[in-house]
Amino acid sequence: HSILERRATENISIMSFNGKFELQSHENFEPFMKAIGLSDELIEKGKDIKSISEIVQNGKKFKFTVTTGSKVLINEFTIGEEAELETPTGEKVKAVVQMEGDNKLVTNLKKIKSVTEIKGDIITNIMTVGDISYTRISKRI
Repeated sequence: HSILERRATENISIMSFNGKFELQSHENFEPFMKAIGLSDELIEKGKDIKSISEIVQNGKKFKFTVTTGSKVLINEFTIGEEAELETPTGEKVKAVVQMEGDNKLVTNLKKIKSVTEIKGDIITNIMTVGDISYTRISKRI
């Protein structure tokens, strides 16, 4: 492959995160949120609310906007560079997001490991604290 051909292929695979995604299902919400210190009241409120994620990607720069009910969480980062990211509890932490392959974003937000993977129109986000994993599956809308 020439560099040009390879670059064209890379761009296509890299652009695959762009879009709006609606939460279809999630597992282990309550035990995970308890483990990271969310109050029972907030857990009750949050467990059945539909969540929409919008991802805007420009090369290595990403902007994730997650709207859950009236709460909007916005995280912006560049792959491989330190950024200030907001955790599910609303705390801001410094973290570096890495890309594995061309469809997986991995980061550690303090004690939470977050892995976001896209396959076609489905985004799977798995957040893990200790031995508790919270899985969110969202579909492109």
